[in-house]
Amino acid sequence: MRDSNNMTEFVLLGLTQDPDGQKALFVMFLFIYIVTMVGNLLIVVTVTSSPSLGSPMYFFLASLSLMDAAYSTNITPKLLVDLLCDKRIISFPACMGQLFIGHLLGGAEVFLLVAMAYDPYVAICKPLHYLTIMNRRVFILLLVVAWVGGFVHSVVQIVSVYSLPFCSPNVINHFACDMYPLLELACTDTYFIGLTVVANGGAICMVVFILLLISYGVILRSLKSYSQEGRRKALSTCSSHITVVFLFFVPCIFMYARPVSNFPIDKLITVFYTVITPMLNPLIYTLRNSEMKNAMEKFWCKKLTIDGIQMPSTLNMFITSSKQ
Repeated sequence: MRDSNNMTEFVLLGLTQDPDGQKALFVMFLFIYIVTMVGNLLIVVTVTSSPSLGSPMYFFLASLSLMDAAYSTNITPKLLVDLLCDKRIISFPACMGQLFIGHLLGGAEVFLLVAMAYDPYVAICKPLHYLTIMNRRVFILLLVVAWVGGFVHSVVQIVSVYSLPFCSPNVINHFACDMYPLLELACTDTYFIGLTVVANGGAICMVVFILLLISYGVILRSLKSYSQEGRRKALSTCSSHITVVFLFFVPCIFMYARPVSNFPIDKLITVFYTVITPMLNPLIYTLRNSEMKNAMEKFWCKKLTIDGIQMPSTLNMFITSSKQ
């Protein structure tokens, strides 16, 4: 229980107050969530079960899919329930939990995307040393560093906001708990906390984003010495990763690389990177990766045939779309 002069629960305003709009959004977000879970878990199972997908790139891709599935689950189920309810209440511990998990997964994904950029950099710029540099020990270490980095980032966010005194009314103009909407309710000056959020979130996103762009500039420059087929294959892999990087970092920079403030468009941007992007990532990687498409089709068609099970329509739709 919190102190008597502090909040024990918050009321979320959600995305819209229109009943018809809420029903339409519920159907849309439910469909997106199902596709997100099927697509990401499909990649995880395919990578872990296919011997041909044993390279570090696919190890990182499976890790990214797990993060995306968990990231979407942290937000979407609560959002779906709230779209069917007249009163959207979240307790203080649940709010802090949602905030912690969201920033843990988001922070871990920042560092994982760096690791995923390091893999093609070594493969293209130092091909003769690839097997020596990117051994199993190294890419497991990179994954551990990503999770530790996300944990430290999230702890800083929680420590910044947990002990703040909150004023009435306890209404958050959002559909989820996040730093800036919570700081607006604080009964104290949050200027220095806002600087901490910018340094711990926005600045990291911006610096990492610039470093990733530079690294891909080096990679593209190194491709000049490759054959046309080699360039095509490398560009296919790199373009998928660059697309995911833009989808993740551009909203992150907009949301957190600014002083404490809330804009009406923030809700739409949050929907994009918490609900829609986790659905797009597996599609982006499978649509442009022939090895993944072939392994996915071979593994799942063989498994479902052996088990005598008819392929679920959602799974069939995902595999069919990835082949086109």
